[in-house]
Amino acid sequence: MDTIIQEIKVKSYLERLANSVSEKSRSRKWEQFLALMSPLPYETIVDIGVNTTEYSNVDNYLERKYLYPDKISAVAVGEDLAEFKKRYPRVNIFSSDGRKLDFDDNAFDISYSNAVIEHVGPRPDQERFLKEMFRVSRRGYLTTPNRLFPIEVHTRVPLLHILLPRSVFHLFLGLIGKAWAAGDYMHLLSERELRSLMAVAGIQDFELVPNRFLGIPMTFTVTWHKP
Repeated sequence: MDTIIQEIKVKSYLERLANSVSEKSRSRKWEQFLALMSPLPYETIVDIGVNTTEYSNVDNYLERKYLYPDKISAVAVGEDLAEFKKRYPRVNIFSSDGRKLDFDDNAFDISYSNAVIEHVGPRPDQERFLKEMFRVSRRGYLTTPNRLFPIEVHTRVPLLHILLPRSVFHLFLGLIGKAWAAGDYMHLLSERELRSLMAVAGIQDFELVPNRFLGIPMTFTVTWHKP
């Protein structure tokens, strides 16, 4: 019994630590967004891939923090948007697929997407997602986890997502009760893979910034400005 209690305490501590790191990461990226994009009060922002149900206090960070919520158009998959609209009544909310957005070219000043591209599907879907982000705005801001970071940030599993074949890693996730993260739930990207995607999507003039934790890139930020 003492051993079980000790294991529970260790897991609880690790989860709190992971949540703390995640919150600090989101906070740093928020400051980064403001510094790199310099959004003006009258400029419009499309947030592609918001959470209609929030699972932590770092979900929908843009909607929580931005001083001009009426300038945000939030895009979510599905039709049950009532909870989101109740929480953020001044934000415009649209049901649309990020791989085929229902907006005109350059409809927005800024496209924003935080840790979404790894969830839209395999590479062809990621290419379409990037092309749509680029199409509907004049400049863009995107973040995604680094596939080669030693700890997989969604499942908190160390190293195995790098060392094991994808199919074997997903079998392991099922064995430890994290089958929700298997299948097409995530397709993580390394820096090389992300740069390759940008090129294929036709986004040539971009800046990629590694966001480091203990000296190792944990996430990447990509920004671009159209001529």
